[in-house]
Amino acid sequence: MALIKNLAVDKDKPTRHYSKKQEDAVAKTLDGTTTKNSGATMFGGKGDVYTNDGLFLIECKTKMTHADSITIRKDWFEKNKQEMVFEGKDHETLAFNFGPNEPMHYIIDEYLFLELLEYLRSKK
Repeated sequence: MALIKNLAVDKDKPTRHYSKKQEDAVAKTLDGTTTKNSGATMFGGKGDVYTNDGLFLIECKTKMTHADSITIRKDWFEKNKQEMVFEGKDHETLAFNFGPNEPMHYIIDEYLFLELLEYLRSKK
């Protein structure tokens, strides 16, 4: 489970500092690679993390302090879906947590969830 471990929040550090920590944790957990300057270039380098097997493009969202809720935006999914196609990945997901030292959660679309459900039922 990807956690940003033992991360004390320093109000003087920019949000990007905490985002990078989250991206590194997700990449390590999923055997992936972080995208350098993700979102900062027009061509290539889209998404925050991609799995090294070429299956997933992951968009990461984190909170700097603990929160009981997070707003999930539709445009995050639309953008990530476009970037997934551009990067030639098979799937996309959104990784988020409710703050430092909190577990990571992943949001997948219905098609992939049904594939997962079928796989898990076949193992039973």
